[in-house]
Amino acid sequence: MADFVLIGIRFALFANLMLVAGLAAFLLYAFNADERADPNVTAGFRTAERRLCWSGLLISAAGLGVLTASMNGVGLLEIDPPMLFAMIGETGAGTAWLYRTAALLIALAASWGLAQRAAPSAAVILAAGSIALATLVWSGHAGATEGAAGTLHRASDALHMIAAAVWLGGIAAFLLLLQSPEREAGAARLEIAVRTLDQFARVGTICVIVIAATGLLNGHLIVGVENFGRLTGTPYGQLLLAKLALFVLMLALAAANRWRLTPALAVSLADPEADASRAAAAIRRSLFLEAAAGAAILALVAWFGLLEPIPAPGAA
Repeated sequence: MADFVLIGIRFALFANLMLVAGLAAFLLYAFNADERADPNVTAGFRTAERRLCWSGLLISAAGLGVLTASMNGVGLLEIDPPMLFAMIGETGAGTAWLYRTAALLIALAASWGLAQRAAPSAAVILAAGSIALATLVWSGHAGATEGAAGTLHRASDALHMIAAAVWLGGIAAFLLLLQSPEREAGAARLEIAVRTLDQFARVGTICVIVIAATGLLNGHLIVGVENFGRLTGTPYGQLLLAKLALFVLMLALAAANRWRLTPALAVSLADPEADASRAAAAIRRSLFLEAAAGAAILALVAWFGLLEPIPAPGAA
């Protein structure tokens, strides 16, 4: 039961921190200055960032408690202050929690400036959110790698997660833009969505390249090239294959959005007699599927990050 709770907390942290960083990145690269200053466009982003920062602090605190209880072999209600102080002061996970908490507090403070100074505030949130996300590398296989290889592994893993955050944050941003508000504001947001969807295609391509390159490097550092053939016979390898299949699905959905659904929405917006709501609904469904695939990937990562990739000979 404790393992499932820890997996759930890891999943929630991955999703939460990726959205903190990813939504802030979208505000910077997708919107122009006038759009960032328009409350009809960015109000949902400001609210989302504040809620994500608050929930991130709560989830992170819960994770610290569960990890402390697990390491001390006690129940959550049996944790005492000395256990917590030892966890925070004497372990890498505790140090990571301190940095994560500080980064989230900075991001939360910056979120209140999004209405007046959107660009610099979003830049602070992106930097702080990326630092908070990078602290999660100490809770997986990268945190257990030692020496120069460990430093390389942690840097690669952090870059892998930040690139994924930009991609997933973009999907969440489009879902915010493609909501169904009042008619006039909704039409304006659909036009912005069309322009930024095309722009996101370039950013998303860079993200995919970074994710693929760092994923290959991480795989080599975790199992070694000589052990790749043995992965399919392990739970870790099977979950990794499922992750790769979902990644391919996300690529296919992103291609459909870029080359079919976005042009269809642009055409419907340009035709006064066309019903743009149908085209918007189609792309919204595709984005929901892409977001669901991304969430499933995060759940798998939260799970197999706690598994031994290649069990030792004779291990059960």
